[in-house]
Amino acid sequence: MNAGDTGFMLICSAFVFVMTPGLAFFYGGLVRRKNVGNTMMQCAVIMGISVMMWVLFGYALAFGGNYAGIIGGTKWFGFEGVGMAPGPYADTIPNLAFAAFQMMFAMITPALITGSVAGRMRFKALVVFVILWSFIVYYPMAHMVWGQGGFLAEIGSVDFAGGNVVHITSGVSGLVLAILLGKRRGYEHETYRVHNTPFVFLGASLLWFGWYGFNAGSALAANGLAAHAFMTSAVSSAAGLVSWLFIEAVTTGKATLVGASTGLVIGLVAITPGAGFVPMWAAIIIGLLVSPICYFGVSFVKGKLKIDDALDAFGCHGIGGIWGGIATGIFGCSSINEAARWNGLAFGDTKLFIAQIIGILVSIAVAIAGTLICAAIVKLIVPLRVDEKNERIGLDITEHGENAYPSFNGLD
Repeated sequence: MNAGDTGFMLICSAFVFVMTPGLAFFYGGLVRRKNVGNTMMQCAVIMGISVMMWVLFGYALAFGGNYAGIIGGTKWFGFEGVGMAPGPYADTIPNLAFAAFQMMFAMITPALITGSVAGRMRFKALVVFVILWSFIVYYPMAHMVWGQGGFLAEIGSVDFAGGNVVHITSGVSGLVLAILLGKRRGYEHETYRVHNTPFVFLGASLLWFGWYGFNAGSALAANGLAAHAFMTSAVSSAAGLVSWLFIEAVTTGKATLVGASTGLVIGLVAITPGAGFVPMWAAIIIGLLVSPICYFGVSFVKGKLKIDDALDAFGCHGIGGIWGGIATGIFGCSSINEAARWNGLAFGDTKLFIAQIIGILVSIAVAIAGTLICAAIVKLIVPLRVDEKNERIGLDITEHGENAYPSFNGLD
């Protein structure tokens, strides 16, 4: 047991917790005024649901044993046996500290999905969907990637802080759910403008702040690897921000605060799987390239495929996470972190790259199948989408009976 490591991990857990309120501001600023409360409330309810589920079932199913490399066990249901002594995943911190850190990941991941369905999904349907999705998608994926005996871990696929588990699963699930729900009313005829740019930047800044705990904390100790992950995160995010602004300046002639916010977030998304595996110079490349990849990926999804991924959850987290996983297979270096069995493609080895591709494909398949199953079950209980009248009025009033700006009397 190490007091420094324990304190570090508890602080990192608190950092990651801040990411979900940060996401609420980020998403809340991007939607229309009539839906900002609903959008933020979706994040709020997930904060409550995810913590209760993690203590009752989630930690056990993700990390408490191993069945066929796909799911955990039952020995830690209700946190029974999860105490102050170290657990099997980190020998210098209490099992409770590791469980708390992982709990914050289980919180932020389903919240990311809400960006794809903003402005049109019933609140009750979302609650039921998140509960089911956590069981069917998140807990198995967390076990396969990070759990002892997990399938993807066994084949040598690596994911330092959640490229597969967090970003690909949530992004792909958001895309599937957006397709099932259909476009927002008037999507092809009306202009959807950001309603509060300062909210967007505040949310992005909180995400950047929290992400240092997200990635550095995944070292599970206050050591050199944590420092390395901290710095690769900073460098990639900065590169993503600058790269996005450059693309905006070239394509539209103006750099925007929303663009800066988006660029810094996708820079963090892209470095997440490789933060503790890639050299510093590679982090710069990863961040610089993720912006054009996501920028044109969003254009393809919305322009060519005509899919209303409202706040680009797939365009940013799905595509950014896929690029990050591939980049880890290219630039990963076992001398930085021996958890990587092989070096990446850039160093002359193909094994890690192949394992990363398999991990990405499995993550996509699990997310697609799991989302379809969850949505089908939810439909048996409550319709997925609000009716046309309520959608036009706005979900703040119709779903929650409150207004984010009660004294506002002007026009949108």
